[in-house]
Amino acid sequence: MTERREGPDHTLYLHLPRPDRVPLRWPNGARVAFVVFLYFEAWEIDPPKRAVYDKRHDGVVGGLFPNYKTWSQYEYGNRVGIVRVLDLLGRHKLPVTVAANSGACERYPYLVRQFREREYEFAAHGTFATRMLSSQMSEAEERAAISESLDAIERTSGTRPRGWIGQDYGESTITPRLLAETGLRYVADWGNDDQPYLLNTQPPLFSIPNQAEWDDVQMIWHRKIRTDTWRDTVLDAFARLHADGATSGTVFGLHIHPWLTGAPHRIALLEEVVDKIAVAPGVWRTTASEIAEYVTVIPAERSKSRDP
Repeated sequence: MTERREGPDHTLYLHLPRPDRVPLRWPNGARVAFVVFLYFEAWEIDPPKRAVYDKRHDGVVGGLFPNYKTWSQYEYGNRVGIVRVLDLLGRHKLPVTVAANSGACERYPYLVRQFREREYEFAAHGTFATRMLSSQMSEAEERAAISESLDAIERTSGTRPRGWIGQDYGESTITPRLLAETGLRYVADWGNDDQPYLLNTQPPLFSIPNQAEWDDVQMIWHRKIRTDTWRDTVLDAFARLHADGATSGTVFGLHIHPWLTGAPHRIALLEEVVDKIAVAPGVWRTTASEIAEYVTVIPAERSKSRDP
């Protein structure tokens, strides 16, 4: 019987502490890979009865139907907030990874065209913001939801997504396997590292760091933290990852939900964040898929130890 190695109570990835890894070097000696995750989401007024979603999104109205107050706030992002965000990102000519619901791609062709003209990357983000992947789904249901998302995004954007960013970080125990079987290159759901690593799937799937700790929705909407505190937290996180990157490259992702940080009373703080990070030295401005393509060495080969 094989003895389990130290680490997690599953076999999805190895336990490989940072001091045991061969240093990661980004292009041109950059310390940190900077990825903008732009969330492009569609909400349903009346989602299917069996749909699972984070009920904190219901707002003060709760589960009352119809919840026009809260749902119209989300719609604001695709009507107005996104314009401010695109202007900001365009000023700095930043590459962007769009976490796209298939429902949003179908409903808002104008925005799909805007993203395509800017050559943004499309990553699959499920079907609707009101439908998370979860273990309450059967394997067939989950497989169908993944396929629907990938197919719709390819049909509307003209390119097949290379990565998956789960709606509200939702996964089941079999999600990584199902994603790998579709041929996707990476998943950006896991917040357990500052560097990319390979998941133990067939074929292997890269995990690209995606930290909920400074996600704008997680902090401002769910935890009710002041927006200026969110700004300071984001910049503190970036500063630390930039410092750590002096010895081994790190990944910093900036989460932007246009309905939230694209609002008129928050956009100035988002501008402060982007303005400072975009001009920082030693930064590789990139996308999630470019990171997955760049990192080609499996975790065992990056380990300093040769012990089994």
